[in-house]
Amino acid sequence: MGRYRHFIGGDWVSPVLGRWFETYDPSTGQVLASLPGGTAGDIDAAVSAARQAFSPWAAMDAVDRGRILARIGQKILRNVERLAKLESLDTGKPLAQADADVRVAARYFEFYAGAADKFGGTTIPVPGAFLDYTLREPLGVVGVIIPWNYPLQIGARAIAAPLAVGNTVVLKPAEEASLSIFELARLCQEEGVPPGVVNVVAGMGETAGMPLASHSGIHHLTFTGSLEVGRKVAQSAASNVVPVTLELGGKSPHVVFATADLDRAIPIILKSFLQNAGQTCSAGSRILVQQGLQAEVVGRLSDALSTVSVGPGIANPDLGPVISARQKARVEGYVALARERGAVIMEGISPHDERGYYLPPMILDGVRPENPVFHEEIFGPVASVTAFSSEAEALSLANATEYGLVAAVWTEDVGQAHRMARQIRSGQVFINSYGAGGGVEMPFGGYGHSGYGREKGMEALYHYTQVKNVAVYLGAKVG
Repeated sequence: MGRYRHFIGGDWVSPVLGRWFETYDPSTGQVLASLPGGTAGDIDAAVSAARQAFSPWAAMDAVDRGRILARIGQKILRNVERLAKLESLDTGKPLAQADADVRVAARYFEFYAGAADKFGGTTIPVPGAFLDYTLREPLGVVGVIIPWNYPLQIGARAIAAPLAVGNTVVLKPAEEASLSIFELARLCQEEGVPPGVVNVVAGMGETAGMPLASHSGIHHLTFTGSLEVGRKVAQSAASNVVPVTLELGGKSPHVVFATADLDRAIPIILKSFLQNAGQTCSAGSRILVQQGLQAEVVGRLSDALSTVSVGPGIANPDLGPVISARQKARVEGYVALARERGAVIMEGISPHDERGYYLPPMILDGVRPENPVFHEEIFGPVASVTAFSSEAEALSLANATEYGLVAAVWTEDVGQAHRMARQIRSGQVFINSYGAGGGVEMPFGGYGHSGYGREKGMEALYHYTQVKNVAVYLGAKVG
């Protein structure tokens, strides 16, 4: 696919130090494209362009910003096939899943286009002769660092929301998967986003990501990725007193009670930990099952594994490869450890293709809470099964990790569903379901080590604006 360049100030520019690196197709291990190796100099240029573009973009009527975002959403939908193919090749995910990601990306622009002229401050009743009100004002330059698992979808939400309320953006995509972000920048430019409002600088985390996180010229940092890196970027941003939105890892539970409708639950649970080869922060990778139901749940899931097709993403199987050889080895290490600790491993079928980074789908039965696979994020097509005896124990197990991103409760008992939803420490709780077509409208973020702040929905706009209070003295009372 040739050589890409940074997108800075509306132009495609070569890296300052003339460094390039290659990105690979996880399905074959073959080179896809050459990407610019961004460094501090490239980040400086991008931040400078974003700062220059900020004032006119923020001053634009909100309705006009919204119209530009709406056009971008429509442009994405007109390019679904091309973008889905690119995303599938770059990440290894099945083509149908890449197609869904493209459509969700368009939805982010549509949603925030509609929100642009409907988000504002409030009036506050105060004692005395005053009119008091608040304004919601853009922060300035938003630095964004995104992961490799959903580049287009996460990139779209991290661009559309800040732009809707008048910010400008400098985005650093993951080195493993950047191609769709460059295409998104191109579409933004074609649909009227002024130069400097959206900037994309590729590169490694150490040489491009950290200079962005620590840059004194940004006004907010949004990071989606691992807990380990999240800690580092938050510390870097804190040195400049820059607020941060962190969307980190997860170890999300399905709590399956005896009254659960398994005909509905099983296929949804299966999809929740196999989607994108399990490389999803919200993957439902812990299956907590009430005693007496465990054998049936495990049996049904095991039978379902045998029907899961595995292969190159572009061929649209049920399950594609993981992102890299390193990630494959990491998952295999966790599975080996689980086996050593007494878990029973059930596997589906994986293709015998040594070129790609393939793993079979797996269920680990009989996992104890002290087993690392119970409480550590694996990021592969693997789910663990643990039994519980009571509602109290189910709640204790659901909350027995440092994470708290998403949870599901499967029960026909309405009271039980609401009790669990209130007491599970998680940013989202689904009852008799899991996920919601991208969940564009739903606030998304975590408790504990899953991060802080919220993406998606109207809630995200509060993080991309600051509050100004205005108090107007109305004078002495007449008469």
